[in-house]
Amino acid sequence: MIRVPILMYHSVTDTPKGETRGLSVRPSDFAEQLAYLAGSGFTPLTFGDLAASLARGGGRPMPDRPVVVTFDDGYADFHSQALPVLERHRFAATVFVTSGWLADAGADAAGRPLDDMLSWGQVREAAQAGIEIGGHSHSHPQLDQLRDAELRDELRRNKGLLEEKAGVPVTTMAYPFGYSSARVRREAGAAGYIAACAVANAVADAVPGGRQDLLAVPRLTVARNTGMDKFRRAVEGRGVPLLYLKERALTKGYAVVRRTRYAIRQVVAR
Repeated sequence: MIRVPILMYHSVTDTPKGETRGLSVRPSDFAEQLAYLAGSGFTPLTFGDLAASLARGGGRPMPDRPVVVTFDDGYADFHSQALPVLERHRFAATVFVTSGWLADAGADAAGRPLDDMLSWGQVREAAQAGIEIGGHSHSHPQLDQLRDAELRDELRRNKGLLEEKAGVPVTTMAYPFGYSSARVRREAGAAGYIAACAVANAVADAVPGGRQDLLAVPRLTVARNTGMDKFRRAVEGRGVPLLYLKERALTKGYAVVRRTRYAIRQVVAR
C-alpha cells in the first residue's frame, strides 16, 4: 500500500477577497511548497492518473512518492500565479472547474463567484499545458441537499460544458465544500465520473485494484495558515490526524447536520 497526499488548493493570491481569504495561499508560499515537493523527490500525478493507477483490473504503475496537486473552483489566479510555478517544476495538477462561475460563462452563468474566475480560453490553455480539467458542479451548491433532478443537472451540465468548451474528456470531479452522500456518489458515477474528491483531511491509501471508494477520495487542505512545518508533515504523512484535528471534527459534526437537514426537507416535501 502506498499513501498518497492529495493537496487541495483554492486561490493563489496576495490579495484575497473576504470569503476566499482563509482558503487562499500566498504565491510565495505556493512557490516554496512546490519547491519542497520537487526537491524532496515527489512525483506529481493528476487526479485522473491516480484514479487510473487504482482502477480494478490493473491500472498504471504507481510511481515513487506520488503526490496530487488539485485546485477547486477555477480562480483566475490559477492561470497567472499557480500555472507558471507548476510549469517551472514540471508538475502536473488538476483544476476542478465550476462552469457557471467562469468569467465568460454568459448565458450559462450560475451561482455567485467568490473572486475573479478563469475564462474558457484560460481553461483551454491550462488543458493544453497538461493540466487535468475536472468537474466541480455548475453553480457550486451543496450537492447533498439537492433533489434528484437538480443534482443530476448540476453534475451533467458541468461535465458537458467542460468537455464541449475545453475540448477534453472530463472523468474526475470534486464535490463543492467536500459535501457528498451515497446518493450524490451514485449520481456522480452515473454522470460518467470515474473518481471524485472529497476533503476529509486524510492521506489517501492507494491500493491498486483494491476496494477503496474512488468516488470519495480524501484530500488535505492547504490554506493561508498552513505553515511549512505543517505542510512538510502533512505531505510526509506524519501525524495527519492531529495536524487536522479541528478540521476533521468540524467535518464530522457538520455531516450529521446535513443528513438531518436533508431528511427533514424530504419529510416536508411529501
